[in-house]
Amino acid sequence: MSFSEDVRTELAGIAPERECDRLAELSALFHFAGRLHLLGRGEVSSHLDLSSPAAARRAFALLRSFGVRSEIRTYQRHAFGRETRYQLHVEGDAVAVLERAGVVDARFRPRDRPPRKLVSRSCCRSAYVRGALLAAGSVSAPPSPHLEVRSETREGADAVAAAAAAEGGELRVTARADHVVAYAKGIDRIAGVLAAAGASEAALALQERAVVGFTRARANRLANADHANLVRSGRAAHTQLEAVRRLERGGRIAELSPELREIALLRLKHPSLSLRELGAKCEPPASKSAAHRRLRAVERVARR
Repeated sequence: MSFSEDVRTELAGIAPERECDRLAELSALFHFAGRLHLLGRGEVSSHLDLSSPAAARRAFALLRSFGVRSEIRTYQRHAFGRETRYQLHVEGDAVAVLERAGVVDARFRPRDRPPRKLVSRSCCRSAYVRGALLAAGSVSAPPSPHLEVRSETREGADAVAAAAAAEGGELRVTARADHVVAYAKGIDRIAGVLAAAGASEAALALQERAVVGFTRARANRLANADHANLVRSGRAAHTQLEAVRRLERGGRIAELSPELREIALLRLKHPSLSLRELGAKCEPPASKSAAHRRLRAVERVARR
């Protein structure tokens, strides 16, 4: 199951008791996933088009809490992976509820965004963000974390961005070819939006994935650096050993100064020791840099 579906499942499990919260959540569901059909004589037909079974069940429960009956239908899209979609067709007249939820006005005209009084409380703003994520949200986990809420209008994207900002989340709004999105990038910003909607477990899981990913990447970098250092040290030791052996074959080790002769014989006796360990065996002990300088001098003598 994708991380987006994990988030929707957690959000769908939140069932506030306050009517104002349920209205705000229902408002967002219809603003971001609803379709209204004016039938004339004051009659309005409506349905919700959702991508998640959890969101569909939540919308069904919300409508039922206001006495509105609905029917869940499924269909398969002909594009984008032929995914299954879920439609909730509202049965009967639900105009009164839709008007209370700020979806239509008193003349049955669709609203582009909810009225201010509907999202005046903190709990209602959180519910509105939650409904928007259930209706048209997607979240991707690291290594490329991204959250967005798709809207058909600029007003709708601005509305969810304002509600999230009032609750400590940050969403930016941008227009695309045929729609507008409110989006967030980066672990901290996405976690803030999820927390504002009430998905605290998803926010923690996202941050945990980021920490694990950072730790794994750091461990890989350190391991690669250690490997590179070992390769360089091994090549340098091999070059030093070959230089000493050339001097030995030519009977020229005796020509070296006492310090160079000592380090050359130590390298010949201990081919795998590091420079620091070789320096520690000198009499008196030498530093790593001193051992390096002496071995470089041995290599120059061998080249001559």
